[in-house]
Amino acid sequence: MKYRPLIGINTDYRAVVKGRTPHSFIHSGYYECLLAANALPVIIPPFTKEPDLTPILDRLDGVMLTGGDDLDPRKMGLSPHPSITMVTERRELADRLLCKVVQQRRMPVLGIGLGMQELNVVAGGGLFLHLPEDMPKGIPHRDPHGGAHRHTVVMQPGTRLEEIYGPGEIRVNSYHHQGVRKLAPIFRVGAVAPDGLIEAFEGKDHSWWVTGVQWHPENEGNISLDMQLIEAFVAAAAATRTTPALAKVG
Repeated sequence: MKYRPLIGINTDYRAVVKGRTPHSFIHSGYYECLLAANALPVIIPPFTKEPDLTPILDRLDGVMLTGGDDLDPRKMGLSPHPSITMVTERRELADRLLCKVVQQRRMPVLGIGLGMQELNVVAGGGLFLHLPEDMPKGIPHRDPHGGAHRHTVVMQPGTRLEEIYGPGEIRVNSYHHQGVRKLAPIFRVGAVAPDGLIEAFEGKDHSWWVTGVQWHPENEGNISLDMQLIEAFVAAAAATRTTPALAKVG
């Protein structure tokens, strides 16, 4: 039987408010697309201590970093902005720790939306806080009324993204108001929007499968273009393990 890699998925987190207990949650599309690609999803709670996190990562073959709201600009040395809806402090602390440890281990990782931005920030990159102001001549990257929005992205020659999607452009969904301003030194551009905004990146080190995309391949019901990326990620995770994950425990 073909080995099914174990892929960790980080969760969003909502703190206690009046009438609601704290809870963690994820969009079902994240685990459904992994199941469709023959992987087994594993939920990673928002751990903020490395000794709690590492035993789980020891058993995983890869990590998918999910989308969400915005990082706290103050933690990036920037001023608050009225357009920003911050993730809870616990999620940001947990996600930053997860990004750090995954990068140290060189685990296969796919960052989606906020997950892409977190990978970049933790590795030393920077963000545009609000694209309509920071890139006033840029194309729209989300529907201001919250509806569906799509635009093209162009694959960069000689990249993993070009291998996955082929040369030229594809149309992707787009829901974001922030984006990569400065790319971290360990990454290279994988795809760009027509206005030049970085829409995807990948690792410069070919031995480490790491990709970040600003669009959401989990949101489109497993259409073929989106599944190409998910399947490539799952294949990379499976390739890191030749025996079942639990065989190395103990």
